[in-house]
Amino acid sequence: MTEDFVWWRDGIIYQIYPRSFSDSNQDGLGDLPGIVSRLDYLAELGVDAIWLSPFYPTPDKDFGYDISDHCAVDPRFGSLEDFDLLVEEAHRRNLRVILDLVLNHTSDQHIWFQESRQNQSNPRADWYLWQEHIPNNWQSVFGGRAWTFDPKRKQFYYHMFLAEQPDVNWRNPLVRQAQLDVVRFWLERGVDGFRLDVFNVYYKDEKLRSNPIALGLRAFERQKHIYDTDQPEMIPLLQELRNILDLYPERYAVGETFLGSPEKIARYCGDDRLHAAFDFSFLESPAKPVKWIKAIQNWEELWLDHHIWPNYVLSNHDNPRTATRYAKGEDDRLLKVLMMLLLTLRGTPFLYYGDEIGMRDVPLRRAEILDPPGKKYWPIYKGRDGCRAPMQWDDSPYGGFSKVKPWLPIHPDYPRRNVRTQQANPDSLLNFTKRLIAVRRENRALQQGDFKLLTPQPSNILAYQRDFKDETYLVILNFSAQKQSFELPSQAVEADCKIVHTTHPQRKDFKGGRSVMLNPFEATMWKIQLKE
Repeated sequence: MTEDFVWWRDGIIYQIYPRSFSDSNQDGLGDLPGIVSRLDYLAELGVDAIWLSPFYPTPDKDFGYDISDHCAVDPRFGSLEDFDLLVEEAHRRNLRVILDLVLNHTSDQHIWFQESRQNQSNPRADWYLWQEHIPNNWQSVFGGRAWTFDPKRKQFYYHMFLAEQPDVNWRNPLVRQAQLDVVRFWLERGVDGFRLDVFNVYYKDEKLRSNPIALGLRAFERQKHIYDTDQPEMIPLLQELRNILDLYPERYAVGETFLGSPEKIARYCGDDRLHAAFDFSFLESPAKPVKWIKAIQNWEELWLDHHIWPNYVLSNHDNPRTATRYAKGEDDRLLKVLMMLLLTLRGTPFLYYGDEIGMRDVPLRRAEILDPPGKKYWPIYKGRDGCRAPMQWDDSPYGGFSKVKPWLPIHPDYPRRNVRTQQANPDSLLNFTKRLIAVRRENRALQQGDFKLLTPQPSNILAYQRDFKDETYLVILNFSAQKQSFELPSQAVEADCKIVHTTHPQRKDFKGGRSVMLNPFEATMWKIQLKE
């Protein structure tokens, strides 16, 4: 590890969906003790931090993102004592812990909402967005109007997502204080950072004006989201949040930018705001270099123009897995190319659990779908359950995740695609990833170095340099199933190029020349050493 290593900038963050990672008490649901039991695996993999999706008490209308108590652990996942042990054991292995904070909305079972809905004069009457009549045209992301009538209070309340997820009223100073107290609660327990769920929709237009009309398929998409997102009050809130984080050493916050764009990231990140924010154009790109290049250039411009550190994501709990989108059948060659891309760009890489072994989305019958939008929009949209299936640890029944039937089916390929099998195979995606992470950890050029995109020729090649002081690394990625010739940059033509990492171990060090021939789906990284 380099001397000036900053964990959230130079390290690798590994996302865990707790209910699907490891089941310690054999009830079919992953839990915090199960995560503790796998920390040695994560430390050996070489990641620097774990991001835990919600494990708070929840009625499971949105599987953890409808929270009924932000300062507790759902008993199905363990206890606060289990969480404290997880933080202690993670820190003992030099692993940081990031929590998913869902502060835009609560569950309708949260004590705040249960009190708020009693009448219009209770102490928490103004903790949510209540109206006598539907005031505007706002739509729910999950379908239907975003205003639901509550027969108890006899008013309508607003919910950007499910009706069981009412949005809190951030304009109420008591709500703001209570939400920031949630942040302080977890910081005091040793948490190293937060991923803020849909942070830029906390505030809504004070006058609740209707959104302008736009073209789109679903009702939510047929609006320009001017008044239900991205209000100016977000800036002072983020500044206050950053002040809280800065009271604790080396703490971090990354935001999930709802309906994200580079412009929004520039607005919300900086020395007095968030450390980072997601832009999912990289994740959403087709497997064509020209598309990756556009997403990379967006990040590079943010870094060069605004000094906002990039971050890169290929999979998460809301999207089909990398292998599902890009791999054909059981062929993992392109996955190795993508892994090298993810781990050698300038920016923080986020790995989603199981992607290091090439897990695919589990195929589900309609009756097996649990995710609310999947139920509503099937078969056009089948929901997010597929990418949330249990981790495949070994070839024992239920893949070593549990000894009983899991909450979601495990992928049927688990007998041949699992951690144990890939650990024993030196050519596996898992071992390729481990070696690549080890190279990254020892080279500042791959962490902090300058980035120079090389003009592709042909179009299915993506190549770039990483430079730090007198060190230069050259990454060449072939996204094609055919051999491709790549013309080397002038710096490399008259140099010795030493192989640092490759998908083709038979590849020999390059001793000069104008071009290099790449094998199908070859990913290779060279260290350029100028001849004396």
